Amino acid sequence: MNAPADLHLVERLDRLLPQTQCRQCGYDGCRPYAVAMARGEAGVDHCPPGGDAGARALAHVLDVPPLPYDRTRGMHKPPQVALIVEADCIGCTKCIQACPVDAIVGGSKLMHTVIAALCTGCELCIPPCPVDCIELRPGTAPVP
Repeated sequence: MNAPADLHLVERLDRLLPQTQCRQCGYDGCRPYAVAMARGEAGVDHCPPGGDAGARALAHVLDVPPLPYDRTRGMHKPPQVALIVEADCIGCTKCIQACPVDAIVGGSKLMHTVIAALCTGCELCIPPCPVDCIELRPGTAPVP
């Protein structure tokens, strides 16, 4: 059984993470990754969206030696948002099901759209799209 995590430490770590919910760290989102770090079950180097600066900040909070982020997990990129080419959307809802932050709205067999202010740019909506109608554009990180 896992040891309970210090909730104050989890909160501090979670606030430092980019909240992309992209799962590149190997966990189901930023908070589960923060819990694993607080328990000593994960290193500070698992978050490509946070980059080297994020890994250093996490190491500082945990009082462990800083590490560069693990580039085998993905590349650090500037903030981005998804955009659905609405004329090409067939309304399959697969992107809606894949979005971890509910930033995509629409109904079955109807056009979908992305609420840019909520989109974290995690890219999880792209693989399930059967018509390749989702593009990534430069954007700003959403406010958690």
